[in-house]
Amino acid sequence: MMINLHDEQPPTVPGTHTSTGIRASSPPARRWAVCGIAAGVLGLAQFALTGGLGVDTEALADNQLVAEQITDAAPWVWLYQVTGVLTAVLVAVFAAGLFRKLSQQAPADSLIPMLSVSGLLLVSSMSLVGSGICTEMFWGLTQDSADLDPDTLAAQLAIFNTMGWVWAGAGLTAGAVAVAGLRHGAVGRGLAIGSAVAASLIGLVNLVPLQYLALLPGALWLIGAGIGFARSER
Repeated sequence: MMINLHDEQPPTVPGTHTSTGIRASSPPARRWAVCGIAAGVLGLAQFALTGGLGVDTEALADNQLVAEQITDAAPWVWLYQVTGVLTAVLVAVFAAGLFRKLSQQAPADSLIPMLSVSGLLLVSSMSLVGSGICTEMFWGLTQDSADLDPDTLAAQLAIFNTMGWVWAGAGLTAGAVAVAGLRHGAVGRGLAIGSAVAASLIGLVNLVPLQYLALLPGALWLIGAGIGFARSER
């Protein structure tokens, strides 16, 4: 009996195309999860950078005094802008990876993947919009102090100190991940419980006039979730 060697198929290498033109599956990448970690760290840095534009409480009653105290803070504003834009991009990448992850693990008709990505896209948008004021502030602060409009600068400072921190969307995402883990087993139980705690804290700060503080639990959740997903996809 003769053996037709031409019928034998070459071994399949993960991540390469087979002879049938179908791409073989490859080990899941962790880069999207690492983007979540980096976004959380940058979010905390964004929060801390506003300290460079600290103003004495006594000066808040006089916009001229506010302008005088932050007149040399242009470098801090520039760093805030860069950090805010990078955070927005990294959060969007993490959102895409999370959507893919939950789509694979959650029930086919579940709203959880879409809710998770929607919350993070809100975070990304607020980080981008919040850093947008930096352009006007930077060029204003590089002018001679005599040319500054203190009222305009004080209004910009209020946006600078709040808008980019409104991470309420992270609560929606954390809540979706918590449900995905506790009800459907789509993520580890530890991550699910941590997500439930984060969602509760973010919800709490949004029940009082402190919604900009949502950045703190939101950023910490991003770091923890990124680490958890990175470990699970080794």
